[in-house]
Amino acid sequence: MTTDYKFMGWVSKDKDAIGNMVWEEYQPKKWSEDDVDIQITHCGICASDLHTARSGWGATDYPAVVGHEIVGKVVKAGKNVKNIKVGDRVGVGAQSGSCRKCEYCNDKAEQYCNEGQIGTYNGKFPEQQGAGKSFGGYADYSRVPAHFAFKIPDNLPSEVAAPMMCGGITVFSPLEQLQAGAGKRIGVIGIGGLGHFALLFGKAMGADMVAISHSKSKKADAEKMGVKQFIATADDEDWEKKSKRTLDGIVCTVNNADMPIHKYVALLKPGCKMIMVGIPESALEDFKITPLIMNNVFIGGSALGGSDDIEKMLQVAVKSDVKTWVQTRNMKDANQACIDMEDGKARYRYVLCNEKHGAKA
Repeated sequence: MTTDYKFMGWVSKDKDAIGNMVWEEYQPKKWSEDDVDIQITHCGICASDLHTARSGWGATDYPAVVGHEIVGKVVKAGKNVKNIKVGDRVGVGAQSGSCRKCEYCNDKAEQYCNEGQIGTYNGKFPEQQGAGKSFGGYADYSRVPAHFAFKIPDNLPSEVAAPMMCGGITVFSPLEQLQAGAGKRIGVIGIGGLGHFALLFGKAMGADMVAISHSKSKKADAEKMGVKQFIATADDEDWEKKSKRTLDGIVCTVNNADMPIHKYVALLKPGCKMIMVGIPESALEDFKITPLIMNNVFIGGSALGGSDDIEKMLQVAVKSDVKTWVQTRNMKDANQACIDMEDGKARYRYVLCNEKHGAKA
């Protein structure tokens, strides 16, 4: 298969990049014989893309190409690559590198690598891994270490699989940590891109799912996703008292700094945990220790998922027919799609489709 291709993508130039990305050529990381080049057909739009494009989580190393929910076809594989081959359909999530030597990497928890994870975009590879910056999936091609590329099961459509590579695994991992399953009642705060995945995967695991949202605007959708209860915090009076100590765990997907954490933890049974996956751009305003102590409840965090977690998630998706609620957009319209994502219009994940590589929006 030809390797005569250029790395072209939607390049973010500065913190005003949302809606103003420029399509141009960029220089990928230096080739390593542990790498694969992927011809991108699909790339989901993740809130992380917007945070990074505008330097919301700290200064971004511009120029940058965001997008870390990639699906496409392998067009080049290094001689050290054993797990995948040219022609395979693969997915890449938010992580594309780690030391591969520490205890966490050896335990397939690469996202907690002692030397830090290397993001699929806005990261830097060390010399022994080829050196250079990482660039994401709003593009024609992607170059990543093969260890972080995963075969997509044949009966999982690419537009369904792409958002799972970040959005899906980000909530699948904490659901596993909470041991979501039969007999467990699990709450999900925020019914957006991440939250809808949490409801779908939690139900697939056998848990009774409770949706917690600001208003009732998404209640009908949540019921279609199989929730047992819907709590609208702006509309339901005394909601935290009426549902006090009813949950065996919570996955919190929202990232607003003014979230009422003391009310959320009141929903937990003693000994249970709320796991945060959304990252606010500023410090939390309402964080009190007393409710944690007096109710013996815990707040923790979870980042992405390791390689074993990702493989397991994909198999659960196939076995239980988990389908992303997706709206496809043309890759050429990425700027407008990001604006629409910023405005909260996605229901519930946008996926960019690269028509020049056969994907139809």
